[in-house]
Amino acid sequence: MKALKWWLAVLSVAALPVHAADFKLGFINIERIYREAGVSVAIYKKLDKEFSSRREELKKMETRAKDLESMLAKNSLSPDDRKRFEREYAGLDRDYRAKSRELAEDYNQRRNEEFAGVTERANRAVKEIAQRENYDLILQEAVYINPRFDLTPQVLKELDK
Repeated sequence: MKALKWWLAVLSVAALPVHAADFKLGFINIERIYREAGVSVAIYKKLDKEFSSRREELKKMETRAKDLESMLAKNSLSPDDRKRFEREYAGLDRDYRAKSRELAEDYNQRRNEEFAGVTERANRAVKEIAQRENYDLILQEAVYINPRFDLTPQVLKELDK
């Protein structure tokens, strides 16, 4: 689907008359906006704070698993102790995987919720710039773009106002 959209954009640009010297083209890098905009940085800090306790819990589980691994590496364990530590390690591994997956899913969902507003604000800023400066086409994805067409710094300024 993206390839089709890209080809349609290329064909529409290619179909423009050669004498259309007043055609204005722009590009924005939405990933850069998600990384660098002040509001984006604030969102990442908020999410880090929100999920820090769960990450700490996973770190404690990792530490315990390493301790169990080193205990199991010793040959001096009794068969009962070895069996107990192996069971604990297997349970810990299972819990760790489940909690890690759950954390990743929850984090991604919250990030998507938070960035929906950023995307909306960025799109509004792009539309304002396009109308104010008479752009004919502003692309959001491209394989290569000449830096002179990059409007990302302008959008970042607008978002940080």
